Amino acid sequence: MKKLLTTLLLTVSALSLFGQTGKVMDDLTVPSKILKMDRKYAVYLPPDYETSQRSYPVLYLLHGAGDDQTGWVQFGEVLRIADEAIKSGTATPMVIIMPDANTGKRGYVNDIKGEWRFEDFFFQEFMPFVENKYHIKADKRYRAIAGLSMGGEGTFIYALHHPELFSAACPLSAATGPKNIDELKNYRLWQGVEGISDADKDSYFKRYSVLNLVQNMPDDQKNAIRWYIDCGDDDFLYEGNCLVHIAMRQKEIPHEFRIRDGSHNWTYWRESLPKVLSLYRWGFINSDQGYLGFDFLGACANISRIKILIIWYENQSVSWKTHVLRRIYSSKVTLRQSFSMIS
Repeated sequence: MKKLLTTLLLTVSALSLFGQTGKVMDDLTVPSKILKMDRKYAVYLPPDYETSQRSYPVLYLLHGAGDDQTGWVQFGEVLRIADEAIKSGTATPMVIIMPDANTGKRGYVNDIKGEWRFEDFFFQEFMPFVENKYHIKADKRYRAIAGLSMGGEGTFIYALHHPELFSAACPLSAATGPKNIDELKNYRLWQGVEGISDADKDSYFKRYSVLNLVQNMPDDQKNAIRWYIDCGDDDFLYEGNCLVHIAMRQKEIPHEFRIRDGSHNWTYWRESLPKVLSLYRWGFINSDQGYLGFDFLGACANISRIKILIIWYENQSVSWKTHVLRRIYSSKVTLRQSFSMIS
């Protein structure tokens, strides 16, 4: 009976997504007292968001320099890629949040003078706002961050500053900051360093240099984040990513480092996104409560409905059952995983 029930729930969960599509909105706003303006953001909602009663994992997806919150929507094709990954079973249904870090001053960090505090806005205003507005599981186990180029740097910095908030981080073709303090004045993503004392420059460099943060990571934080670092072999940021990889190896920080054929462009990042989504899928599943259980509870709210579904399932043809089960098992989900929330 348990095996039949588990199989049925897998079937219902898979079928509930067939024919549905996710939704993207890319002109939303959040008020900010810290930045003294309204800030725009985009959101991707998974195919079953409107019909499910459950909460979802969240991925914060950061754009690069020159783009805004629409970058991943227009050029990254996040709607198509996320929908395909979820329907194929390679990604869990999740909410994807894409903030704008291009209006006013560009970048995800606080400026050196404290006049533009984007990092403070992100953690003190933006995250609480979106996690309250949407059906999001506001817990480290279900929260991940990724980004490209400037957004890759933001991914590094945010995860390194707040390992207690993120379960996984995926910098793509990431900027990693100047190599030393002398190069600080020429680093385009950190503006306003002119006329600043050497002591303040040194403090700022130590706070935002990715390499410095990795080299000085406390031992008790080495396993706090699941890292996946990805950069093209023809990318002009290749060297910085390799240096971070070497530093992580030397510090014995677990991480995945991938160099693929490609350059610093949207073709490369569109190819990266499915891997990012699948990586987070298994991170979410391996937490204390697998996401599949929540899908089932949303699809089958009570015992009466389950009994009806069992009768319905038993009356289907053998060929239909075989077809559906093949689709389910192809997603590499075990019966033990799927039954963990309903046994």
